[in-house]
Order: sequence, then C-alpha cells, then structure tokens
Amino acid sequence: MIDHDQLFKELISTFFLDFLQLFLPNLASTIEPDSICFLQQEYFADLTVGEEKIIDLLVEVKQAGQEAAFLIHIEAQSRSESNFSRRMFFYFARLHQKYLQRIYPIVVFSFDQPYREESSTYTVEFPRRKVLEFSFEPIQLNQLNWRDFLNQPNPITAALMSKMRIAPEDRPKVKAECLRLLATLRLDPAHTKLISGFVDTYLNLNTVEEQVFRSELDRIEPVEREEVMEIVTSWMQQGIEQGIEQGIERERSLILRLLDRRVSPLPEVVQAQVNALSIEQLESLGEALLDFSSLADLEQWLAE
Repeated sequence: MIDHDQLFKELISTFFLDFLQLFLPNLASTIEPDSICFLQQEYFADLTVGEEKIIDLLVEVKQAGQEAAFLIHIEAQSRSESNFSRRMFFYFARLHQKYLQRIYPIVVFSFDQPYREESSTYTVEFPRRKVLEFSFEPIQLNQLNWRDFLNQPNPITAALMSKMRIAPEDRPKVKAECLRLLATLRLDPAHTKLISGFVDTYLNLNTVEEQVFRSELDRIEPVEREEVMEIVTSWMQQGIEQGIEQGIERERSLILRLLDRRVSPLPEVVQAQVNALSIEQLESLGEALLDFSSLADLEQWLAE
C-alpha cells in the first residue's frame, strides 16, 4: 500500500520554500529562509471519529522585517472526506491554543476523484449572527492542468504534475515531461531520486504506455534526453536490485520452512545463522537439507 500522506510530507518538507513559491508566491517572497523551522509532530485525539490524528507539517517562519514568527500548517489529503473543513478548524483551534501564534493553514488535495471543487471553509452562524468563519488555502491538484506548469522551473512542479488532472492517453507524455523538467534543474542525486521516485509511483505505466513513453523521450532535446535516460536507467537498476533482493528473501523463507518441517523445531540461533547465509550458500543448503535427518545434521553443515 502506498503511504500517500508520507510521500507528500517528505516531498513538501524537502522543498518547502519551492512549494510556497509555486502556489503562494506572495507569501513566499516575504519569508526569511533562515527562519524556517520544522516543529515536531502534533498528535490530536479526534473525538468525532474515535481516532488519533497527526498533523502532517507544522513550520515556524518569520517574514522579513517582522520580529513575530507565525506557523504554516500543511495537510496532505489523499481522499475526499465529508466534514474535512471542520476537522481543519479543530486543528487550527488546538494549534492556536497551544502556540498562541498566527497560523496559515494549507491543504493539498491529492486524490484523483471526485473532480468537484472541495470546500475550504467552515462556518458557524445564526440568522442574524455569524459566529465563526474559518478558511484555509486549498490546493486541489485534480483541478489543475499539468500543461500550465510545463515551463515552471521548480522541483515541486516536476513532482506534482504527476498528480494533476491527466487524460489517460497523456500519462506517458506527462511522465516524460516531468523527467525533462527534472533534468533541467540539475539537482543533487538524493533530491533527484526523491522526485523521480514520486513521479514513478504515481505514473506507473503499463506495457503499452511504456512504449509511448519511450517515443516521447526520443522527442526530447539530445542534451536533456541524456539526463533523463540516466534517471530511467537508475530506475531499471533499482528495480533489478529489488527483484534480486526479493528473490533471495523468497528462497531464504522457503528453505527455513523446509528445515522447520524436516528438523523442527529450529532454535533461534540456528535461524539467525541461516538468515546470514549468502545466496550461494542458500543454494547449497537447499540441496544438502534433503539428506538431513536431525538438527545435528544441520548444525554440522553450518559449522562446516
């Protein structure tokens, strides 16, 4: 299962100022970069649903020329949820009570459907009295056209285009454009891997789409195409390594089950020895265990 909230949290916290510059440029232009401070996670008991909720991101910042800091609260919401605006108000009220600071709430709606515009206000009112009107900054990705962001030289753009509203036939092209933009940014390997992994998670192509994707890569300028192919090659190598690791773990698990049936029970110290074997040693053990009749035979084999 994909942990959507964690993926978005890691992306936005890594490129926090870039995120603000893309979606809230007026606010971003006033923030002192050296003042940015990520606060520890906040846990709240949500009595309405009987669950414990965790604030996604809480950041303390200062604006140029001002002494007083304020908080930016960002929530990544991966599914449409009734009464979500009310829950955001509850977060706001509790954070305001605890910190007694101004709070700028932002929500990134990242679900693919529904396409309707999500509510961003919560009000409490009577016929002649409005008691409360709370609102937050909504960023609903499926309301955004990815084509409008093609020329935005921003790492957040390179990642989030993969979650904007995309026609099914455009998926390979969008993936190619995400990587083209990423290649032009020339980020360090760790940041490049973070964004490319994000894109590959949300634009995981089938066989037919993969062929179209390759055709789209051929249309990219040669210099940029070379950078993109390095990223794609890195994906392929990572996939091969993961496949090898998974294969080893499957073989190790099978051998442990066979040993457990043949010389049961296996002491923990013996299991630890088997877990430490290399792939070549596991293959040898897989052949040898057919002749084992007792735990002593296994222990002797391991000793040798």
